[in-house]
Amino acid sequence: MAKTKTNTYPKLHNAAWPGTVGKGVAGAEAFIDLDTMIRLTTDAEVGGAKFDGIDLALGKPHFDPDDIDGETNRLAEKVSKYGLEVGTIVPAIWSGSAFGSDAARKTFLDAVKKGCEVGAALRKLKLRPSGCIRIDTAAGVELWAKDPEANQKRIAETFVQACEIAADFDEVLACEGEICWGGIHSWKRMLQILETVDRPQTLGFQADMSHTLLYLLGYNAPEDRLLPENFDWKDTAVFDAAYRKLTDAMRIWTVDLHIAQNDGTVFGSGTHDKTGRHCLPKDPNGKLDIVKYAGYWLRDEDGLTKRFNHICWDGCMFSNKTMLEPQTWNDILEAMNNVRQKHGW
Repeated sequence: MAKTKTNTYPKLHNAAWPGTVGKGVAGAEAFIDLDTMIRLTTDAEVGGAKFDGIDLALGKPHFDPDDIDGETNRLAEKVSKYGLEVGTIVPAIWSGSAFGSDAARKTFLDAVKKGCEVGAALRKLKLRPSGCIRIDTAAGVELWAKDPEANQKRIAETFVQACEIAADFDEVLACEGEICWGGIHSWKRMLQILETVDRPQTLGFQADMSHTLLYLLGYNAPEDRLLPENFDWKDTAVFDAAYRKLTDAMRIWTVDLHIAQNDGTVFGSGTHDKTGRHCLPKDPNGKLDIVKYAGYWLRDEDGLTKRFNHICWDGCMFSNKTMLEPQTWNDILEAMNNVRQKHGW
């Protein structure tokens, strides 16, 4: 009897930033430190499968962006100790904006440069075999809507400059399609930015399965919704057709993928509001068959695209009680590994 092949790619990463996003401010829960996030990641195990790496945000308290050299060295020592690789880097761009004033745009670009510096340094240390520099527009939909076309042009101009920075470091930028960020809050507007910048070797799309589900529903952009109003979630044929339309449009640009679950609603906490509700993989209210719909991103009509070598779980704004429970990460790892065994190599 032939042995069942065990896939080893794409590598399975966990995100560290759920320990900080929506936390650490008045009315929110406390931060979870980086050491704890790493320990939770490395302790998880299901059927012999482990997380291979971790994706990181360059913001306090996990990372001090004002001490790039010192923090990068400390980070390298930490991940080496735990036998992890580093993947995608998220620079602290939110003190600036991609479509704000000249000063705000400069702040945004300075943060992108810091992210590229850290990413390149970790590659040089052979701790980062894959991954992108993740960006968004760092300003909200309401502000963007005051002058949509001028702001789209301004975003594209800023992203072109960001591409020039990234190219200097041999890095790739991944813009996350998240509905709370102006100018990329709908799939059509996201696609418009990617096509306007037209630097496919340097700027791509980061698909998060939670956030992109809300693209279908037209949150913040009802004119671009792909599912009808009052959609019946039991109508899988209609859902599959809409999901296929979305992924067919965005897949060619996709350079980074977040495996996630969503219950079809928006949610927020702390400073990070009105975004996709990340659910646990076994949440009974989750709308996604994770393995099935991950395949829509990982495969095209010719089969596996193999466009990126790792996938990451992004589960922001779970309660600290949930995040500190080891079973949480075993369930997440199980879902991730199921994706790899179905759609990996």
